[in-house]
Amino acid sequence: MIGEVILPWPVKELSPNARVHWAVKAAATKSARTNAGWATKAAGIPKLPSMPLKLTVTYNPPSRRKLDGDNLISRLKPAFDGIADAIGVDDSKFKIEPPIRAEPVKHGAVKITLEVA
Repeated sequence: MIGEVILPWPVKELSPNARVHWAVKAAATKSARTNAGWATKAAGIPKLPSMPLKLTVTYNPPSRRKLDGDNLISRLKPAFDGIADAIGVDDSKFKIEPPIRAEPVKHGAVKITLEVA
């Protein structure tokens, strides 16, 4: 395992089903990308050589409500970009595993585990 990045629950404006003004979505995207980059650096994950990486997403939803795993992955796209920026690996090298649902926590959280593929 290379490391784990812990992120807050992605905002609803990043959902592919959200109908928001383009500027609102752009601001949410920029914020999520920046925050994921900083969280990756804070987790101590260094710059890596370009290589295939397996990303496992474990999510703690904010409620027991049913969620669409594909929608969650779409909401995390800016976070994946931020991680890619921080480690210096193009996100085309990421193999993203199907998300794993964990117990709900207040406000929700997402853990992204990076491993060599």
